[in-house]
Amino acid sequence: MGVLDDLRTARRAAGKRPVTAATAADDGMVPALLFIPDISGFTRFIQESGSVLAPQLIADLLEILVEANTLSMEVSEIQGDAILFYRLGPPPSVQEVVTQCRRIFLDFQNYLRLMERDLDSELSAALRSHDLTIKIIVHFGKVSVAQIRQFTKLMGRDVIVVHRLLKNNVTGNEYVLLSDGYLETQPAADVARSFSWTRLLRGTCLYDFLGEICYRYAYLSPLRRLLNEEGTGNGAHRGADGNALKVMSTVRVPAAYALRVLSNFRLRAHWMPGVSEVTYDLTKAGRLGTSYKVNLNRGQIDFQTVQRFEDADRIEYVEKISLFRLFPNSFLFCFIEAVDDRSCLVTLEFRYGYIASARPLIRFGQLQRMRRFMGRSIAQLARLCERMHRRRQVHGQADAS
Repeated sequence: MGVLDDLRTARRAAGKRPVTAATAADDGMVPALLFIPDISGFTRFIQESGSVLAPQLIADLLEILVEANTLSMEVSEIQGDAILFYRLGPPPSVQEVVTQCRRIFLDFQNYLRLMERDLDSELSAALRSHDLTIKIIVHFGKVSVAQIRQFTKLMGRDVIVVHRLLKNNVTGNEYVLLSDGYLETQPAADVARSFSWTRLLRGTCLYDFLGEICYRYAYLSPLRRLLNEEGTGNGAHRGADGNALKVMSTVRVPAAYALRVLSNFRLRAHWMPGVSEVTYDLTKAGRLGTSYKVNLNRGQIDFQTVQRFEDADRIEYVEKISLFRLFPNSFLFCFIEAVDDRSCLVTLEFRYGYIASARPLIRFGQLQRMRRFMGRSIAQLARLCERMHRRRQVHGQADAS
């Protein structure tokens, strides 16, 4: 045993993490919330969509699930179409858990709707014909936390239980399932009150080596009405074409030149108000799928290029925006249409899932600020394009002489 003890001590030291609020029992087990959102329809979509963008879409959806984390959970592992979150210590209230589930479902569905409407027709058609949605498993129990180098591994019976609960007797693929292990930590009146928007049903499964596991479940489908009403969970208005802010300007440069300026990450700070720094991998600039970080005012926002399409009459350039707390799950669409050989019409369109505030006055203020931001951006972009183009022409004439 001496050798094993030495190995365990070395492993813990190699991957040592800060001490958490949870206190381990004598057997090394600590209480933990275990939370798994799982993408339903994942395998069929990957196999049948026929789009090379399908794996990237799934990666984006998994990122949406991570960004929607409001319970300060840690990510233990990501397995294909599911994420195992955990939080050590006492269980969160049932209202907090329900709020988390609603946030995940609505963020997920809003993102899908934006993608259905705005990506290339092949992928859009695939999304419309494949019902991608989400199911969520919630369990509370005890786990053993092992540090293996820089990785955290959860072990114990309850870790097996939460994974097994992904295979259950619930019909359908759009629901939240809460084990009795979690529900027994919550007052029955609080549970009933938190699920007043849907029906909470009973279920049970018999698993090899685990025995009978009891749970209650509720379908998330009633939340779909919030995708079209006054507020995707927060009261933000959605029109028939989704939430969008659009600004336009005629720019006295050729369309191709406007695209060069618009898609140049380095120039972003010269036309977007409040941008102080842009960081990106120089070796990947100009490629689809390239990500870059923008320091905007006092925060940082991530952008990723997702589409670039050009024909004789119109150029379309699209970037996905992440970590934008005020407007989660948003896109920046840029349309450039040639007016003649020397000018073009540039349209910037900001599309978002919802505004991240429950208070109407704050939502109104955020929307007004974004409108002003978009207006200043298009004006400064037009001036930058024209100034750089004039300078280029002057230098060209000087070189010719």
